[in-house]
Amino acid sequence: MKPLPPEFVDEIINVACSIQQIAAPTFHESRRAKYIYEKWCAAGLKDVSIDETGNVMACIPGGPKPAIVIAAHIDTVHPEENLPPLEKNPARISGAGIGDNALGVASLFALTSLYQQGSLHPMGDIWLVGTVGEEGLGNLRGMQAIVDRFRNRPLAYIIVEGIGLGKLFTRGLGVIRYRISIHTPGGHSWANYGAPSANHQLAELITNIIKIPLPQKPRTTLNVGVMQGGTSINSISSSAWLELDLRSEDPHALAKLAAQVNRLVQDQNRNNVTTSIEQIGLRPAGELPANHALIRIAQSCLRELSIQPVLEIASTDANIPFNLGLPAIGIGISTGSNVHTSAEYFEIEPVHSGLEQLQSLIERIWAQAEPPE
Repeated sequence: MKPLPPEFVDEIINVACSIQQIAAPTFHESRRAKYIYEKWCAAGLKDVSIDETGNVMACIPGGPKPAIVIAAHIDTVHPEENLPPLEKNPARISGAGIGDNALGVASLFALTSLYQQGSLHPMGDIWLVGTVGEEGLGNLRGMQAIVDRFRNRPLAYIIVEGIGLGKLFTRGLGVIRYRISIHTPGGHSWANYGAPSANHQLAELITNIIKIPLPQKPRTTLNVGVMQGGTSINSISSSAWLELDLRSEDPHALAKLAAQVNRLVQDQNRNNVTTSIEQIGLRPAGELPANHALIRIAQSCLRELSIQPVLEIASTDANIPFNLGLPAIGIGISTGSNVHTSAEYFEIEPVHSGLEQLQSLIERIWAQAEPPE
């Protein structure tokens, strides 16, 4: 593998900046997908398309070996309005969604450029995929559609994130999300004082939920991320709701926590108080076996770049193939921080190593990994 020239890395960083400027909140990724589609068409790739789910994909044709799927999610947590401009200095680039996941998506174009330059000689087809619905309540719907299409035919699914160089995501964190609603007759704050308030009931429920003892091992968390209720300061609230995020490294611990939450919700029902719970998100857990060849290959690629690999757990597009027992791994292209904030950034210098890691990983999978059963 030839070292990547600095100007090549600069080109990919510029692509990342262009992608970042196209707003793509979850469920509204179409403008960014169209941009990616047009660039892949212009590059002359095969089978460029946008599927029914909204994923954009293209094929780099290769030899007779089984394909590899390289996926990066194109959606962000940031709204379409008031996207602040990027901030650049010689060391880093900062801006909402620049690392998660504009840089990850740009790395797909690195493979396109390497192929056009004759520096990438795939032994099988490479399917490049920009997935939708990875963030928020997208429930990994884009990746689910991709796995439904390819199933066990690829040698591997490689999930690319802009930030996280040195981390290898080999386990998928299980997530369950609920919307809990409370309804009461409501009334006037003075004339009907003493009548149940949906806001007060919601506050009581939250207090009870956060009192649930959570194990440190396996690590398990809960978070009330959104809540809303009431109509005016002098009205007894007739409706209120919250959105709750539950996570655990262990599916059994997650199921136990979910059952505890459901019992607390049912206990909240009483005279003139109706409480309901609706599951609005599910990200299945799973993992790549610790002795899998794909992990060893990925570790070797990093060590040759003088980067010590760390095996991690996260909720990413890799959850879907993990859960189905398919070979998958998540990687990062650079280092950075402040993910999901307007101050998010990635560091420029490590991008070179991150792209070399990706190229090396693809080549070694074909050379070393066993074909799927």
